[in-house]
Amino acid sequence: MTHLGSGIVSAVVLMCALTLPAGAAEPIDLEGAWATDADNCAKVFVRRGGQAVLSEDSDIYGGGFTVQGNRIVGKMARCSITNRKNEGDTVHLLASCATDIMLSRYQFSLKVRDQDRITRIFPGMEEIQINYQRCVF
Repeated sequence: MTHLGSGIVSAVVLMCALTLPAGAAEPIDLEGAWATDADNCAKVFVRRGGQAVLSEDSDIYGGGFTVQGNRIVGKMARCSITNRKNEGDTVHLLASCATDIMLSRYQFSLKVRDQDRITRIFPGMEEIQINYQRCVF
């Protein structure tokens, strides 16, 4: 996967996690910072202006993204969720993402594990998954 693709994947994963599966009592609170390895949160994120932002070398430590409302910010892209569909414990998202060179629409699927853990899944390729954990500062 290219560096650009990795950043977009991180951004999209974050967007996908904004809601709980159908039938859940309330939406999951995704505000904040998410990393592929919670033990590396302090290396993936830095505090700037009172907010967590990705560090310059965040990808070295697994990467991550931040969520603020329907906005997801990854290393290589900024995305806005435009549509959501819940199916059981899976959330399918459609997002508009902007990189330094283009605007694109992406589809993402996430499995919500609990309030602090989500997994990006790739329907039809079950062996490929990316896990994320909420960072607490």
